[in-house]
Amino acid sequence: MARGTQGTSAGSDVGSGTKRPRRPSVVDSSNHRWWVLGVVALAQLMVVLDATIVNIALPSAQTALGFSNGNRQWIVTAYALAFGSLLLLGGRLADLIGRKRTFLIGLIGFAVASAIGGGAPSFEVLVAARALQGMFGALLAPAALSLLTTTFTDPGERAKAFGIYGAIAGAGGAVGLLLGGLLTEYLNWRWCLYVNLIFAVIAFIGGMRLLRAGTQPDRPTLDLPGAILVSGGLFCIVYGFSNAERHPWSAPSTWGFLLVGVVLLVAFVWWQGRARQPLLPLRVVGDRDRGASFLAMFISGAGMFGVFLFLTYYLQRTLLYSPVKTGLAFLPMVAVIMIVSVTTTNLLVPRYGAKPIVPTGMLLSAGAMAWLTALDRNSTYAAHVLPPLLVLGVGLGMIFATGMNLATAGVKPRDAGVASAMVNTSQQVGGSIGTSLFNTLATSAATRYAAGKPPSAAVAAQAQLHSYSVAYWWASGFFAVGFVVTLLLYRRGVPASLSDPTAQGGAAM
Repeated sequence: MARGTQGTSAGSDVGSGTKRPRRPSVVDSSNHRWWVLGVVALAQLMVVLDATIVNIALPSAQTALGFSNGNRQWIVTAYALAFGSLLLLGGRLADLIGRKRTFLIGLIGFAVASAIGGGAPSFEVLVAARALQGMFGALLAPAALSLLTTTFTDPGERAKAFGIYGAIAGAGGAVGLLLGGLLTEYLNWRWCLYVNLIFAVIAFIGGMRLLRAGTQPDRPTLDLPGAILVSGGLFCIVYGFSNAERHPWSAPSTWGFLLVGVVLLVAFVWWQGRARQPLLPLRVVGDRDRGASFLAMFISGAGMFGVFLFLTYYLQRTLLYSPVKTGLAFLPMVAVIMIVSVTTTNLLVPRYGAKPIVPTGMLLSAGAMAWLTALDRNSTYAAHVLPPLLVLGVGLGMIFATGMNLATAGVKPRDAGVASAMVNTSQQVGGSIGTSLFNTLATSAATRYAAGKPPSAAVAAQAQLHSYSVAYWWASGFFAVGFVVTLLLYRRGVPASLSDPTAQGGAAM
């Protein structure tokens, strides 16, 4: 398996600031590259934090709109279903119609959907708005990352940019918890949606001023059968795991959707090998480093969103933290993720490559998850919660920025959108599957623990703690598998696509 090469790494939409063969550029001046990073990072933060910001607002929204506990999960699931199932299509549309145009359309649509959700008079309108947010987020996220990929082609600058971007992607969920708590406690639950208008307006103005609509000389056509197969397959997979939270695994609404999803995804892979211009060219996923990075994002997404969910429950229900205090409890982990992400991509990966970095991050994350299983009703934040959170921050910081960087390094400009979409798809689908799977396992564990015991508040509290512990063990197992997979798949040494800015192109099979 060899890497393909191409004479220039500059994308058709972005200028790089170093001398390259002249191409249409998105950025007016090389001095604007870091402003572009700010714009796309803000857009990415908006998309990532929206996966968690509504969680803390759910009780208040439920009281205001009067929907049942059974329907409550649809506020979260509607976003995950639309976002996860349409990301690959959104990434290819960025390659087809231009990254700037797709980016701006995604921003406008996300803002409008957020305004509809914030003013929702009923449960049905709120669910529809969340689905719309997911749909436009699926346009916005891959366009943002592909802009970053084609803007920063110098290895040194690329490392810094991806360190910052990876830190935001890793910390966005925790920022969402904090921001959701602040807005819910001091303003209103509706501001958890309205706040996106502020982010979107700033990012839109920056995008309009800093980006130019470049032309794509070898623009691909849309693979419609592939889009239908992969969107349908991802929808069924995410929906099947979501159903497992409310129905047994033996229910047709659970295993049936999972089976159909797997069949559709297998058919998608088969079709991609035969389509003239496939939605996801196999050259994009055929490179070992890139494939390992996609798997790393999937596994870490599952583990990260799992810990956010159950640790949030623990802090609020067991330690009786307020929403704001719960969000603040995650801030040290956020700070560590950001510091480690930037340090890793700037100092460690350029010297040692990904092989020792990502597996070590997986091992640290697995250890942190196992450490969290010791939490009980007598635990304190400083002595028992904070230490494993800091270790988890180090582990995730080593995984996210490195994975995002190598997942998009060496990709041909015409494939930058779909490669970026694969990064987001891996993380989002992993998060959706992890959250649903861990929640199902935790609920079953709590039921088994309480079975045969006299009902009491103490038994109920201990059953909950046991369920959290089971979820942490499973998350630890996910990261342990990630350690083995990334240790085996990543190549030794520094990839040519990172050390040599001219070594761009898809991997040749």
